[in-house]
Amino acid sequence: MNIIKFILAVIGLVFVGMVLLWLLGFLSSILWYLFWIGLLGGLAYGGYKLFTRVESRVLGSEKRAAIDPADIQMSWDEYDRKYLHK
Repeated sequence: MNIIKFILAVIGLVFVGMVLLWLLGFLSSILWYLFWIGLLGGLAYGGYKLFTRVESRVLGSEKRAAIDPADIQMSWDEYDRKYLHK
């Protein structure tokens, strides 16, 4: 009876070891994929920032021009005077 318990304990330890190795491999592969996704994302973000910097330099203005809300209201008033109330 003791030999059967010993064999079952060894088989249990082998299976636990296999599960632990599988878990270690799974976690290392997840970390590896996260590393490469982060590296590619960083390169893409750097390329985007470089592109927007060159674009603003070539166009001579910022991407989003500063528009004063008073100018928007004034242009609507001019449109209202010219076209709506004739």
